[in-house]
Amino acid sequence: MPVRGAKAKIHEAVMSWPYVGAGPHQFDATEYLLGKKREIGHIHGNHTVDIPFPRKVRDELVAAGKAEPHHFLPDSGAVTLYLREAEDVARAIDLLRLSYDLALKQQPHLVKQQPDDCESE
Repeated sequence: MPVRGAKAKIHEAVMSWPYVGAGPHQFDATEYLLGKKREIGHIHGNHTVDIPFPRKVRDELVAAGKAEPHHFLPDSGAVTLYLREAEDVARAIDLLRLSYDLALKQQPHLVKQQPDDCESE
């Protein structure tokens, strides 16, 4: 069963990070981007969060029981979290932050921009 208010809590947390914007994603989801192009994850309502990671990181997260392989693309580097209880919301925020931190390391030029240079919802 979805967690009531999960999407709003996740959205508030992720949008507080510098250089993050939000926009529509397929299947009626909300996508979070670092800068204007680099997806750090997306959320489907109050029930599912999908997050891209390098394959090695994904394998570690799955092995540790922190996430499941992506529900539609299980052989990709992405993970899926099902939001069934309040603890899942906190874990989703933590994993989105991990995706954000990894992406930021790959795009150091963003720290030279002002956060207002990034689009937001």
